[in-house]
Amino acid sequence: MMETKIEEQEGKFLVCLKGEMDTASALEAEKNLQPLYKTGGKDVIIDCEGLEYIASSGLRILFSILKGVKAGGGRVVMRHVNDDIKDVFKLTGFIDLFDFE
Repeated sequence: MMETKIEEQEGKFLVCLKGEMDTASALEAEKNLQPLYKTGGKDVIIDCEGLEYIASSGLRILFSILKGVKAGGGRVVMRHVNDDIKDVFKLTGFIDLFDFE
């Protein structure tokens, strides 16, 4: 089960991810996160405090968001990423693509 919430705050998008972004939940998550593919240059902050697991399909969604945001001149910041999920980013080489706080 995966929960996604998007808010616009101070000219940025704040995204909260909660649960497991596995193959089964990725389709729903992608639909919910679709607005972030075109942010008009606004930064996107992805809060992963409640994210327990991410599969390759979830990484693909985050990468699609990153491509869209960067194309518009914005940046994507990953916040509160736990060590297990950070390890997945390291193993896939995605660790160098995203900014982490």
